[in-house]
Amino acid sequence: MRIHPILTCVTATMVFTAAQAQSIAPPTGTKSLAATLNVYAFPGAGQASTQQAQDESDCYKWAEQETGNDPFQLDKQAAQQQQQAAQQAQQAQQATAGAGAKGALGGAAGGAAIGAIAGDAGKGAAIGAGVGLLANRARTQSKAQQSQQQAQQSQAAAKATTAQITDFKKAFSACLEAKKYTVKF
Repeated sequence: MRIHPILTCVTATMVFTAAQAQSIAPPTGTKSLAATLNVYAFPGAGQASTQQAQDESDCYKWAEQETGNDPFQLDKQAAQQQQQAAQQAQQAQQATAGAGAKGALGGAAGGAAIGAIAGDAGKGAAIGAGVGLLANRARTQSKAQQSQQQAQQSQAAAKATTAQITDFKKAFSACLEAKKYTVKF
């Protein structure tokens, strides 16, 4: 069957997209807020660590207001979307497994019944099997196209999330720079 390579490609694309997305975990007790965001901030004016923590918190709030985005929430949403897309791809692959054979069997049964009425059950079964196989192949291709579209939408959503997180980091960095920190991300 030709569908399995397509679904495999779609699944691989979603996994690759998931690997490209930026992953941000909420800060722990040992990491600063900036470090958690993968933003490196050096206290250029000799600020104490407590002052830096306060400045980072203030800049986080400011960047959130400016961009309208919270990177921790964006990251959670992206993870949920990726999980849903992977589940949908798996369901589509399972739904198409053996579909051609099922269609051929159903068509053969129907064709045999019609052929029996016409006087030749064997020819009717053969014709019915062919028609059933073709009909299921068309349905399977349609499902593969839907899976591919879902993968593209998932990839677009991941790119949009990455762009929103980058915008947030720019705003966060600009705020820290205004407070005399040297910042890189």
